[in-house]
Amino acid sequence: MIVADTNLTFYLFVRSPITAEAEAVYRKDFEWIAPPLWRSEFRNALAFYLRRGLLALNDAVAKMRAAELIVRSRESEIASSQVLRLATSSGCSAYDCEFVALAQHLAVPLVTSDRQVLAKFKNTATSPRAFCSS
Repeated sequence: MIVADTNLTFYLFVRSPITAEAEAVYRKDFEWIAPPLWRSEFRNALAFYLRRGLLALNDAVAKMRAAELIVRSRESEIASSQVLRLATSSGCSAYDCEFVALAQHLAVPLVTSDRQVLAKFKNTATSPRAFCSS
């Protein structure tokens, strides 16, 4: 099991230069878990693509449904105190720290491409490339 950040989940379904990495992570470990926040972040990214004409509405809805099938049954809440402690000590956003806190709580890796999270949480976060090569 891994904690998958929203970008990893998003690019599993929306083609980008890092889609191949997201697919490789999914092949290695298909049990992805995330805090409920991932849904809002995913929807926001879809809305960005919709506004720019990069996706049609029916495609965006289908991608959201597909992503929900992967993560929905494995969403997990985390303590706000832990998120705020991590955000304060690291300087990372509370949004990012929700994923970190969940990974630490479950003692599983957080797979992310976020450079700040990777730098601040070296014992918790790993890049898709590093995860696949481990």
